[in-house]
Amino acid sequence: MGADRDRGGRRRPVRLMTYGVCGAVLLTGCASMPDGGDLRGVEASQQPDPQVRVFAMPPRENAQPEEIVQGFLEALTSDDPGFETARKYLTGEASKEWRPNQSTTVLADGPNTAAEHSGSREATGDYAYSLTGTRVAKVDSQFAYEPASGTYNEFVHLSKQKEKDGSKQWRIDELPQGLVMGKSDFQRNYVSVNKYYFASNTSGGADKRLGAVADPVYVREQVDPVTQMVRSLLKGPTSWLKPVVRSSFPTGTALKKGVKSLTLDDQNRLTVPLNDKADRIGQSVCTEMAAQLLFTLQDLTPTGIDEVEVQRSDGTQSCVLGANNAEVYVAHGPAKRAEYEYFIDGEKRLVRIASAGSEQEPEPVPGALGDGDKALRAAAVSRDEDTAAGVSLDGRSLYVGSLASGGSLGEPVLRSKAKSEDDGLTTPSWDTSGNLWVADRDPKSSKLLLLAKGAGEPVVVTTPGLEGRIEAVRVAADGVRIALIVRNNDRTTLLMGRIERQNGSDGKPSVSIHELRSVAPRLEEVTAMSWAGDSRLVVVGREARVVQQIQYVQVDGSTPVGPAPAALTGVKEIAASEDERLPLVAHSEDGIVRLSSGSQWQTVVKKGMAPVYPG
Repeated sequence: MGADRDRGGRRRPVRLMTYGVCGAVLLTGCASMPDGGDLRGVEASQQPDPQVRVFAMPPRENAQPEEIVQGFLEALTSDDPGFETARKYLTGEASKEWRPNQSTTVLADGPNTAAEHSGSREATGDYAYSLTGTRVAKVDSQFAYEPASGTYNEFVHLSKQKEKDGSKQWRIDELPQGLVMGKSDFQRNYVSVNKYYFASNTSGGADKRLGAVADPVYVREQVDPVTQMVRSLLKGPTSWLKPVVRSSFPTGTALKKGVKSLTLDDQNRLTVPLNDKADRIGQSVCTEMAAQLLFTLQDLTPTGIDEVEVQRSDGTQSCVLGANNAEVYVAHGPAKRAEYEYFIDGEKRLVRIASAGSEQEPEPVPGALGDGDKALRAAAVSRDEDTAAGVSLDGRSLYVGSLASGGSLGEPVLRSKAKSEDDGLTTPSWDTSGNLWVADRDPKSSKLLLLAKGAGEPVVVTTPGLEGRIEAVRVAADGVRIALIVRNNDRTTLLMGRIERQNGSDGKPSVSIHELRSVAPRLEEVTAMSWAGDSRLVVVGREARVVQQIQYVQVDGSTPVGPAPAALTGVKEIAASEDERLPLVAHSEDGIVRLSSGSQWQTVVKKGMAPVYPG
């Protein structure tokens, strides 16, 4: 499940730590290499068990250039905390200039290496090797992941360096900054974890709690990940998310000088000593800081963290917060657990069924949208499950009505001028503030619209840089991210955007979507999607020359740890809840079906479409 946490349901499996030594674990740089010939990819054919810690070995005496390059690349994939062993393959000057934490480039099959010069290289002392491969992703200095493509092509240069014992040894004197490794080594070394900040541009839900926003990053799993994550949290959000979130930690807050590592005590309690930048905070701000720490660290230990104590620079206690109380102050994911799953039945009414796996028959929702007077093709239910929006069967009218008995429907709150039913309104989506989002696919005037509280004059949401037509809209529970399926020519892609709000010069609200990025770049056709966690979506799509499949993707474009949902044929629509304990629901060729954890798809009804959870 990658970075997502389960809030009482599934938990990401935590890998146990054991220790490997040269001879027991391949990838230690201790194998003898031939003196001549080109090197091949360093992706090990025998991958170590993911529970084994891998340590590199330093270069052996009189190692040849090929072996030095090989050993260095393997050392980059070890669990050496400061890459001290990798530095032993470098000259002193190159080691001073090398910044391994600047970035990590992930290649499909690991870096291939080839000699760049021919002739008597031993005589000239001139050795250079190219490092090549196909880019898959890049992790920047903030530990943020971003999919990448194209060819990787860098060089390393070697020369002989005089050692303390007077001998001359081959060492790398020129190299690219950062790390480079194959995809399988990256997956073995790194783990995706959500750090948490607070939404800064939403009004919050009905209870007015602060809204927690997940900011996924990748850290080295076997190199003190708890301390890594605390340091990352204190440094602030990643660049993409920063414009729409805030941290309760004062600017400049860091771990107290001299603190190298953070560990839980035998009471499952973590103490976090901070520097003097956080000495003057009040109790409420300290509680918010502790909540950020708890949410961020919850999945990094086998049992979670029961309590966090924040300390001032003089060692006195600033505040304490238990895991059971954190959500009293901060809304984490959905404000409340969804009571029902919803869909349009064979009579084109909005119906519902209990979300907790009940065997009961679907029932029409209370109110006008369940009466059947207006034939519907799609619907969305507000997060408090008090209100619903329905799209008429022809796709041209959007109605909003109460989910209470006796409620009337009234006139449409929005009309599309599209002539074709295929070009009408998309399925709408409610945000955490009770506002309604929908896209009008009218070819003459396609646009994304926002209706405050589901009524009034719609606001046209600007989407700078968007090419194509929006086919589906889903707003995250945090209210600051939006997922869009966009059609451009014959291709549909899944894009993630950042929602920015401000008041215009005329006093009217201005809403825009910024820095849209692809989060399923390998899919050339995306059929359906839904939020399925704090930083995860479930997607129905197809790669080139591959049959349709259902998969999970992270909001940063990476693939979360864990199995994909069970296969299902002919999927047209899919629904998930950010509360991962609830089952997936889909509209397939078998009707409305749902999938609970660890089971197979089961039919709910033979006739139905447009399944949704609140949101």
